[in-house]
Amino acid sequence: MTLDQSVWLLLITAIILANIPWVLSNRLFMFIKVPNKSFVINLLEWLLYFILTGILAYLLEQKSMGHVQEQDWEFYAITFFMFVIFAFPGFIYRYNLKKFLQTKKN
Repeated sequence: MTLDQSVWLLLITAIILANIPWVLSNRLFMFIKVPNKSFVINLLEWLLYFILTGILAYLLEQKSMGHVQEQDWEFYAITFFMFVIFAFPGFIYRYNLKKFLQTKKN
């Protein structure tokens, strides 16, 4: 896998994983069916997906470049806030748009 392919795979995976906790409001970790999830559970699930995305990034960098560059705290802060931005559409859907669409339907 080339470096360009690794970057695109990582970006698409990060965008999907950042939105899953907010869009799937009746599923926990995509597989466990629950009646309703609280905001805290959604946030913890989102944080776990952030960690999984970081592990995937580490593995892709190791595979495509042969080594992993050491990073300081600024790198992790930026990736965290990028993941927050990626999750914005799912968050808006879950807490604003979904209720608006339900009231428009009635």
